[in-house]
Amino acid sequence: MIDLTGRVVLITGAGGAIGSATSRTIVQAGGTVVLHDISLEATAALRGELGDAAQGLSADLGNAVAADDLWTRAFAIHGQIDVLVNNAGIYPAAPLDASLVDWLGVWDRSLAVNLVAPAVLCRAAVTTFSAQPGGGIIVNIASRAAFRGDDPDYWHYAAAKAGIVAMTRTIARHYGRSGVTAFAVAPGYVDTSFNEIFAREVGVDVAAADTGLGAVAAPQDIANVVAFLASGLARHATGTTIDVNGASYVR
Repeated sequence: MIDLTGRVVLITGAGGAIGSATSRTIVQAGGTVVLHDISLEATAALRGELGDAAQGLSADLGNAVAADDLWTRAFAIHGQIDVLVNNAGIYPAAPLDASLVDWLGVWDRSLAVNLVAPAVLCRAAVTTFSAQPGGGIIVNIASRAAFRGDDPDYWHYAAAKAGIVAMTRTIARHYGRSGVTAFAVAPGYVDTSFNEIFAREVGVDVAAADTGLGAVAAPQDIANVVAFLASGLARHATGTTIDVNGASYVR
């Protein structure tokens, strides 16, 4: 059984389906969570459910300075962070026929939230974990898109997630002897509101048919993997990307 007693875990985008499932799973395993989202209202119900094991913070991760400040404020709550889960993400469309200004605007915002903010938080985590007894663990949520690519309106998302994978590998290679381990989790289609446009316009059944299981993943499927990595039981798998896509893309 996974035991996270005594571990403090910062989870970004905790108000979403995957973030909420991950938060519940970590608390059920004995951990304490700091829940981030763009507003405190986004995690209010979850904090009420988890009680004293959860604290909430808000920050717009489109702002790199705000991302760095998020780490400082999160660390101050308990005087420690043992695990960083970079889960927050956005998925705006950037149609090829949009104006260049609009197209670049989506790229700028997407890369800021999906890549730069996680990088800023990883920077803070590496510095903190290298200085604290026992080190620390980074779990970055990537995507199948990092390897398979994405749909035509989402080049930016695939590019950002590929960057997440490369960043995770770099951290693992160079900071392991300082006590830092780093992992990426690459989901495929997960049945959440994040994919509501695809679900509405194409259908979940189409995504399910693309998998080897005949079903799409639920948020809990991702949460289970994150909780395992947060336990420290997979130390020698540092640098690994774990695919959770139902064999819709096998590397």
